Amino acid sequence: MAVLSKIRERSMFLIIIIGLALFAFVLDPSTLGDFFNSSKVNEIGEVDGEAISRQEFANELEAYKQQTGGRVSEMQAAKTVWDNILRKKIYSNQLEEAGITIGEADVWNQIVSAQFVQNNPEYQNEAGLFDETKFKQFLANEKENNTQLWSQWSNYMNQIRDNAERDTYNNLVTAGLGASLKEGELEYMIDNTKLDAKFVYVPYTSVADSLVKIKKSEVEAYIKSHADEFKVEATRDISYVKFDIKATPGDEQAIKNDLATLIEDFKVSENNQLFLSENDSDTSLNTNFQFKSSLNQVVANTIFEGNKGDVVGPYKDKDFFKLTKITEVTQMPDSARASHILIPFVGAQRVAPEVTRTEDEAKKLADSLYNVVKRRKSKFEGLAKEFSSDKGSAAKGGDLDWFNYTRMTPAFRDFVFEGKKGDMGVVKSPFGFHIIKIDNQKNKQKVLKLATYGRKIVPSEATENDVFRKAEEFALAVSKASDFSEAAKENSYRAMPAVGLKALDENVPSLGKERQIVSWAFNSDTKIGDFKRFDLEGSHVVAYVTDAAEKGLMTVEKAVSKVRPILINEKKAAMLKDKLEGDDLEKIAKDNKTYVRLGNKITLKTPTLSGVGVEPKIVGAMYNAELNKIYNSVEGSRGVYAFKVTKKELPTALPNYDANRKRITDTRKRQTFKIYEAIKKASDIEDNRAIMYTN
Repeated sequence: MAVLSKIRERSMFLIIIIGLALFAFVLDPSTLGDFFNSSKVNEIGEVDGEAISRQEFANELEAYKQQTGGRVSEMQAAKTVWDNILRKKIYSNQLEEAGITIGEADVWNQIVSAQFVQNNPEYQNEAGLFDETKFKQFLANEKENNTQLWSQWSNYMNQIRDNAERDTYNNLVTAGLGASLKEGELEYMIDNTKLDAKFVYVPYTSVADSLVKIKKSEVEAYIKSHADEFKVEATRDISYVKFDIKATPGDEQAIKNDLATLIEDFKVSENNQLFLSENDSDTSLNTNFQFKSSLNQVVANTIFEGNKGDVVGPYKDKDFFKLTKITEVTQMPDSARASHILIPFVGAQRVAPEVTRTEDEAKKLADSLYNVVKRRKSKFEGLAKEFSSDKGSAAKGGDLDWFNYTRMTPAFRDFVFEGKKGDMGVVKSPFGFHIIKIDNQKNKQKVLKLATYGRKIVPSEATENDVFRKAEEFALAVSKASDFSEAAKENSYRAMPAVGLKALDENVPSLGKERQIVSWAFNSDTKIGDFKRFDLEGSHVVAYVTDAAEKGLMTVEKAVSKVRPILINEKKAAMLKDKLEGDDLEKIAKDNKTYVRLGNKITLKTPTLSGVGVEPKIVGAMYNAELNKIYNSVEGSRGVYAFKVTKKELPTALPNYDANRKRITDTRKRQTFKIYEAIKKASDIEDNRAIMYTN
């Protein structure tokens, strides 16, 4: 009875737990077992036994996305955040093992010593000196009243701590990365010792590949014995057929015909902006003058031969059909030279912090300067140097040199190109008031103002339906076929491969960012042989899973292309070894139908053999060989060798090797970026992020 009583007391609790578990099961049956395993529910990874919780990852991810303003994709953000968390935990663990702690005082000292904190007037006293009490009060107020700003400060402080931990650890390691004089001497000797040798070289290519048999079991054994080289993440291979939704020639003709019905209305329209808007133009009104060179050259001549009010088209321009109406005809230079004096005001673009004048004050100053230079142009250069805020041109008396029509801000441009040489005036732009002097103009020519109505060439509804039907019919054919590629061939479609997709990839080769396809391929319910139709932007895709490899060692099938050449060379070396035995290089060469080669001034620093190429194994063996002793059957990267070192020329001893020692030390310290990668490789990292993005 006591047991029943306890069950009754906890009945509601049990009902809630079971209900939640069943709800999770309805969403995804594979999660039922995971529901009762809190580590799987709440963790997405580990670093040396320390868990990385979903909540921690989610918080960091959200903060990073806010920081970047959504300019990166979800998967790019996830990768960066994961790497940041790993780095933070790895360095923290290393410092903890070393018994070193980065305390709050260390972080605080770095924050208050930052220049942007020290120089902020808000944190300074009456004497203009940094006041730590004021800064603390500011932070306290933000924490209490401005959650968003406090979050930014909090993130900044955490970043300071993380950087301090990283720098402290790196500094500790680099402090021990010196070098001894003996190391300096050894490096000098190795780099500068020169060898002369005679050798016989029999390349692996002298044995036909057909004479060497490689078994699957041998490839498998090699993979296991070199496991570190063949560790792989889980991957999926897919094949897909893409059905592009493109406008047909019939669709294009229909759009062209539709535009033709607008020509007469366009001609008589007095408000071109309104006409474009009311008729749903896919291009906007351009109010600038157009030069012939800037137009579609197929129709440029036709347009420039027209008169005001003429409409040219419909004509095709890239992805549009267009009608172009000539609204204004004039003559204009294609380039001009001008000088200016720029007077900015508070609120203008790119205004310097020290500018305090209002717009009215700036206008008065500009008008005053204009009146002076209008009377005496000779004063322009001096006034530009004294008053213009455009320092680049001010140093040259305001001269802007030659520029074309599209370079300057519209108001400035219009004054210079629509005026004539010698004109002066005051023009307002987003940057302030300009006193402008037109110094010169050249290449005057016909220009036009044009109103262009554009309709984007898009597939019709009938075309979209037809492409969708073809994709559906192919998906049905795949469901009945045993081979995806054969089904594609039978329907005259091209099957495209996407090999080695990883769980957190977002790009599919030739398709671009299509995360949904990768997620589907890695879904726990998706198996080899499964297929699905995806409706993408501008296309439909039927994708088929051709292979799946789980995390672990690379399969024999995938590794064979890498392992087979290695095993073939090993077997060829064994076959050649007996042919390079003996105590006479000339006889060994004759028996192998080759010749004795000479190697002069060989060094370990550049381990190259004349006529052969780079052979570090052989040069290393030569460096440690006895003089005039024949070494037989030495395996290299390119073949098997027999050799004899005839001369070893040691370099002249130096008075000291401090320069070499310093070079070694500097080289080591410049490679501190490798410290983290080395620690990371030695750490026990479990990455289960994929469960957040694929199930």
